[in-house]
Amino acid sequence: MREYNIALLAGDGIGPEICDQAVKVLAKVALAREIKFHFTPAAVGGIAIDEHGEALPKETLKICAASDAILFGAVGGEKWEGLPLEKQPERAALLPLRKQFNLFANFRPAIIYPPLLAASPLKNEILQDGLDILILRELTGDIYFGQPKMMSAEEGKDTMHYLKNEVERIAHLAFKTALRRNKKVTSIDKANVLSTMVFWRKIVSEVGEEYPEVTLQHMYVDNAAMQLVKNPAQFDVMLCPNMFGDILSDEASMITGSIGMLPSASINSENFGLYEPISGSAPDIAGKDLANPIAQIVSAAMMLEFSFNDMTGGKMIRDAVTRVLARGYRTSDIKGSDIKGDIKDSSDGSSDGSIKVVGTREMGDLIAGEIR
Repeated sequence: MREYNIALLAGDGIGPEICDQAVKVLAKVALAREIKFHFTPAAVGGIAIDEHGEALPKETLKICAASDAILFGAVGGEKWEGLPLEKQPERAALLPLRKQFNLFANFRPAIIYPPLLAASPLKNEILQDGLDILILRELTGDIYFGQPKMMSAEEGKDTMHYLKNEVERIAHLAFKTALRRNKKVTSIDKANVLSTMVFWRKIVSEVGEEYPEVTLQHMYVDNAAMQLVKNPAQFDVMLCPNMFGDILSDEASMITGSIGMLPSASINSENFGLYEPISGSAPDIAGKDLANPIAQIVSAAMMLEFSFNDMTGGKMIRDAVTRVLARGYRTSDIKGSDIKGDIKDSSDGSSDGSIKVVGTREMGDLIAGEIR
């Protein structure tokens, strides 16, 4: 029997609620696949500040280092916004975790499930060919980590910076990933204004010459933002610098129906990874059984696939999500405004074509119940 140690960093806001649902689903997968998951909870973010005086305690780092993967919820909230910038949960927990474990590659798949077409803000005719974009975001460089940084009463400064090897490794990963998909990479930059992005484009082009089977397209980030809403089906793998990938993936998430639908995997060269939804802590709905747990659950599926090489387990979770949505179950963020009757019957005939709005826990129960 395979056994895996998982650091469970639920964090703040809705983090604990949605992590509970992912653990619930993984328990069903473990039974079906004869796997043992050992979860070790650890404090991170605002709750860690309250309990330990720092957002990323040494004990949490120790637990992560001894684990095979990290399942992460969310950090931050209004309670800690008054702290100095360097001590706020997002800066003091998530960014150091990425740097500590060299999690340089952030995979953010934007996929629209057919039953959710009407929940997307885009017209059906724009999405008639579906949506399956993989946003690959470089995660440990760019303006988020570049030095110097400073802020005074008179000025603020952040430095956009990339080394050649940082661009090369993420570019190689983008082209290798595209070979397993539709063999197209769109590299996003702002080379008409920024020297760092001229450098980015040059290095990506050089790496692209090693992959003649893959079509490489360069696109300015402002045009990419427009094209995502005009013709998203044109994209396959979107290769993005850190900041642009952060922004564009949030835009792509809304095309799928809700930011609560977008999972992510942040991995290093040894496939050790941190798996989290991109939705954030959403403190306004925390504890109200309103949060959508699907992104967290699909992030757990990505953990099985990327870190544990268990494609079957990952597919079991994705198929379970699809069946629950096909039966008409929705959390409030994806219920849509006028989609009654748009839900096709599932293969077992269990859907009556109506929308049924459920809470966080029930959605988790439904998905777990569909693990086969």
